[in-house]
Amino acid sequence: MNEQAQQLRLIEALLFAAAEPLGEAALAQHLEAAADVSELLRELADTYAGRGVNLVRLAGGWAFRTAPDLAPKLRIERPVARKLSRAAVETLAVIAYHQPVTRAEIEEIRGVALGKGTIDALMEAGWVRPRGRRAGPGRPLLWVTTPKFLVHFGLDSLHELPGVEELRAAGLLDLAPMAPAASASEAQAEALSR
Repeated sequence: MNEQAQQLRLIEALLFAAAEPLGEAALAQHLEAAADVSELLRELADTYAGRGVNLVRLAGGWAFRTAPDLAPKLRIERPVARKLSRAAVETLAVIAYHQPVTRAEIEEIRGVALGKGTIDALMEAGWVRPRGRRAGPGRPLLWVTTPKFLVHFGLDSLHELPGVEELRAAGLLDLAPMAPAASASEAQAEALSR
């Protein structure tokens, strides 16, 4: 067996045994210094294209996943112990699109106070975590998403989050444009004129 075939087998075994996606640097540690990990991964991905499992990029690494067309046939329905509240879903979206973000910024964007257990539920799911503190009064915690968030939602990076047009096309955003908000001085002037 030639050296490249042996390296392909080793990468395949490492990815198969890993619980989380593995980055190229982690894979390279197990290969000779001259090995072209990127090329080996492309070749392995091509080998698995069209099969029951595919080699895909997730959360900045590589992992085997069920082929998308077979996933519905493998789905097992089971009751979910606990669904996220609407507030938790909104909070997760704010963190994903605006990270790093403080609790006060989340509340400002959502327009309502954040419930006591909302961020706790997202942390328990492993989708958000604190990442440092903002310089300023009170030094509030900054919240960011985790690699587990990317894996759960099938994303390689945050750049793959859907944009406004994609969300509108899916019916997740109002299609009517928002009216421009009046400035505070305009609102005061209107109130005084009454």
